[in-house]
Amino acid sequence: MYYFYNMKKLILLLTAICITSCNAQNCNTLPKTYTSYADAVSKIINTTFSITDSVNTSSSSWITDANFYSCNDVKGFLVLETTKTNYIFKNVPIRLWNNFKEAKSFGEFYSKNIRGKFKLAI
Repeated sequence: MYYFYNMKKLILLLTAICITSCNAQNCNTLPKTYTSYADAVSKIINTTFSITDSVNTSSSSWITDANFYSCNDVKGFLVLETTKTNYIFKNVPIRLWNNFKEAKSFGEFYSKNIRGKFKLAI
């Protein structure tokens, strides 16, 4: 009886891993264009990246969440959620992301260094 219980747990675990990994994609399969913001976010968050990083933005009155995803450890996607809208930026250098994380004001850093420079075309 104990053997069958453990086998059942193992089969359930393997099924869950298979389902999760089947939905994920790798960096090589990311499309060049997206049909919508939701499409882009869905594909980005379901991709396996070499770097996935986030920063606590609770000190910001405007930026509510910030995440960075990189395939090559040099450039990547910056996904920002704000109180008014959300943004995806493509080809953001990792050094810029690291500077963003250390900024005294996320909004000010965004305005000076990111705004209008890396936006993903949808």
